[in-house]
Amino acid sequence: MRFLLGWTLGATILAAQSADWRNIRTGQVIPDEGYADQPYVVKTADGAWLCVITTGPGAEGQTGQHVVTRRSTDQGKTWSEPVDVEPSIGPEASYAVLLKVPNGRIYVFYNHNTDNIRQVIADKPWYPDGFCRRVDSLGHFVFKYSDDHGRTWSAGRYGIPMRVFEIDRRNPYGGKLKFFWNVGRAFSHAGAGYVPLHKVGGFGEGFFTSNEGVLLRSDNILTERDPEKIRWETLPEGDIGIRAPAGGGPIAGEHSFSVLSDGSLFCVFRTIDGYPAYTYSRDGGRTWDPSQYMRFDDGRLMKHPRAANFAWRCENGKFLYWFHNHGGRFIREHPRRRTIAYEERNPVWLLGGVEADSPRGKVIRWSQPEIVLYDDDPIQRMSYPDLIEDGGKYFLTETQKEIARVHEIDAALLEGLWRQLENPDGRVAAAGLLVDLPGPRRSMPASVEAPQLPLFARRARPPGHGAEDLRSGFSIDLWAALRDLSSGQAMIDNRTRDGKGLVLRTAAGGAVEIVMNDGQTENRWASDPGVLTPGKLHHITVTVDGGPKIISVVIDGKLCDGGDARQFGWGRFSPNLRSANGGPALRIGEGLSGEIRRLRIYGRALRTSEAIANFRAGMFATATRP
Repeated sequence: MRFLLGWTLGATILAAQSADWRNIRTGQVIPDEGYADQPYVVKTADGAWLCVITTGPGAEGQTGQHVVTRRSTDQGKTWSEPVDVEPSIGPEASYAVLLKVPNGRIYVFYNHNTDNIRQVIADKPWYPDGFCRRVDSLGHFVFKYSDDHGRTWSAGRYGIPMRVFEIDRRNPYGGKLKFFWNVGRAFSHAGAGYVPLHKVGGFGEGFFTSNEGVLLRSDNILTERDPEKIRWETLPEGDIGIRAPAGGGPIAGEHSFSVLSDGSLFCVFRTIDGYPAYTYSRDGGRTWDPSQYMRFDDGRLMKHPRAANFAWRCENGKFLYWFHNHGGRFIREHPRRRTIAYEERNPVWLLGGVEADSPRGKVIRWSQPEIVLYDDDPIQRMSYPDLIEDGGKYFLTETQKEIARVHEIDAALLEGLWRQLENPDGRVAAAGLLVDLPGPRRSMPASVEAPQLPLFARRARPPGHGAEDLRSGFSIDLWAALRDLSSGQAMIDNRTRDGKGLVLRTAAGGAVEIVMNDGQTENRWASDPGVLTPGKLHHITVTVDGGPKIISVVIDGKLCDGGDARQFGWGRFSPNLRSANGGPALRIGEGLSGEIRRLRIYGRALRTSEAIANFRAGMFATATRP
């Protein structure tokens, strides 16, 4: 007995799954000289994209590092020859951001080692002789400008005065030499231009030993044509910048700013505490609320390592947020948290945000996350993104430090994120539905014909060319009520006697676990513990995503993120696993202390937003085409 909707995957859908736009290697490469960092883009007044990038012939921080720009008139498919903002033969020039003002002029702001300092005092024993010879995060903060849409840059270079803060006075030079760098976006607000800056206290374990955020504000850059007459002030007021929340570590870096509809400023930044942090300003950046750790709309803390986490306001007034969705106390309590927190920047997850009212002004509510980009090599990292909207399309840039790329993002993924927050009702996903049990006015059968799940890999065509990764996936979506939670109870099981196939079963600590075996390779992953309660009706969605090779679990509309039990709520499965198909029968609730009341199996990986929508739709909802 097998219940199918009138549509199935078919060979054409399987073929389409082998190309996954989330795989960063499908993106368009932004040319560079070797090292490639911070590929940030503005749209010029003549309709082109102007990308600034820090590049050089060596690795990050080595001699020859400099800033160049390129133009694209076809949404990043091709790029013009590079234009030097600073030459590679000069002192280090690094970490540039762009600002376009209303008259079309474009400013580029960047670090410049103008005095050609070759070493600075640093902490022992991390620097055995007491000196750091990487000198790309110090010196002067400067700008140039272009009046021809980035085709050329001004001959003159102009310094921006930075007010000395406590963190500067405590560095080995007492603030006479400042340490700093910059990422993200400059922006305009209420007739002024703003450029973010991240002050550094010193060099040692984890490279930067402390940092905090400030804003450089100009009240006349949007209109003043003479660069010598542009005025600057350093915010916030006082001599302490934007720091980690009370009780957090000394790292508060790479601050990303967004302007809300009521003029409030939102700032999110990285820490070494295992969580990203944020704050709001209601007075143009002069003062800031006490920093807090980021939370989802349901109140749970977000997890994030020591990596860029940027928020952007989109043209529709909604927000997107880039982060890595792991960390927590496992970073915060690690004895080497300054260094290990840099790891694990793959995959990238996105959140959607919408504005809401609060007693102090507008705030942002944040959805639950979706995977947006990944690399097949789990050790490979990607970071320092930018968001471009053009012609109704969304694009992200990112870099692996050697290769920078631009990627068009499926707008449906973004709409799903925002819909989580704006539409409290759900609709059951229909595409790819293979099994929907029980049928109308039927009870749940004990066994049905097992659906054929998509293969993860097959022999490539033509024969003899190894394996073809189909990047396919599936999801199991069910409603279950369990009388007890003893481990090992099978909810669904298609395994043969030798263990080939899959089983979804209870696991220790009130968790649910999936086990997959193709006869040669076995993989398993469990939900967070404590998510199931005896006697309670639960909605459970387990998704096996063959693109990034990740298993995720959504319980009662909440994506498992590990909580305080583990660093990762999602897990990887082997790229050598070929399928989860087993025997001809799918056994349902065999020996289960409880009952399965609704079962859906999809021949594709559901998105987080779809799993949440299925939960909100309720157990009795039917799947219909939108």
